[in-house]
Amino acid sequence: MEFVVAHPALKAFMCGSLSGTCSTLLFQPLDLVKTRLQTLQNNMHPGSPKVGMVTVFLSVVRTEKLLGLWKGVSPSFMRCIPGVGIYFSTFYSLKQHFFLERAPSALEAVMLGAGARTVAGICMLPVTVIKTRFESGRYNYVSVLGALRSVYLTEGPRALFSGLTATLLRDAPFSGIYVMFYSQSKRSLPQEITSSSFAPVVNFSCGVLAGVLASLVTQPADVVKTHVQVSPHLYKSTGDAVRFIYMEQGLKGFFRGAVPRSLRRTLMAAMAWTVYEQLMARMGLKS
Repeated sequence: MEFVVAHPALKAFMCGSLSGTCSTLLFQPLDLVKTRLQTLQNNMHPGSPKVGMVTVFLSVVRTEKLLGLWKGVSPSFMRCIPGVGIYFSTFYSLKQHFFLERAPSALEAVMLGAGARTVAGICMLPVTVIKTRFESGRYNYVSVLGALRSVYLTEGPRALFSGLTATLLRDAPFSGIYVMFYSQSKRSLPQEITSSSFAPVVNFSCGVLAGVLASLVTQPADVVKTHVQVSPHLYKSTGDAVRFIYMEQGLKGFFRGAVPRSLRRTLMAAMAWTVYEQLMARMGLKS
């Protein structure tokens, strides 16, 4: 397929959308397990066995069959396909506008990644809310559009933007930190390695390193976001959710679901960037 007449930003959007499709389909089960872990009720008696990632995984398979692990994949697709496209096209446009002649510094890379993620995050937040509710298992929505309509009519438009602060506190720093570590680690490698046939492996490895570091830093904001979006009626503000989590679970509550989230975000981001950069290179564009 030729993209002769397509604007470079549109090409970046299409490359990002395709990379988002691949990574979302592969890693959706990890996102579902993460959401279930974070929304577990705190009604366990002292001495009861600890509920972890494997326990939740087996419980979902046993009660909802194997395909239950992909519950919420429809809103994930609706969010990630355009969302990742918006992110990469915004990232590309900002980079071309401000850093056409030189590579961004570490701080500039943080601002670049955070800015692109903020735009994409705000655009796709209503679908993110529905995706989180699908995965929580507490709502019986039939379709994404039906869920959007139901929330709008019963809870008002504000509910579709619940968790905005926590989402931006999670996504903007994650993307900023990720882009910084990703670009700096790639820049530290010799040119003959990054331009060789091993480039995809190098890109993926740099992406994994960047993803682990960025995931750990932003994990508390992800827990708060999940609580606010699943039960918006319980919290008047993001601060209320932070206090509730701390009172009920202590500091460790802010890191519940850290393993599946880190695995998913790290692998998903690494794959998305690897696919994006390879597609952009094939189109003759510098990513």
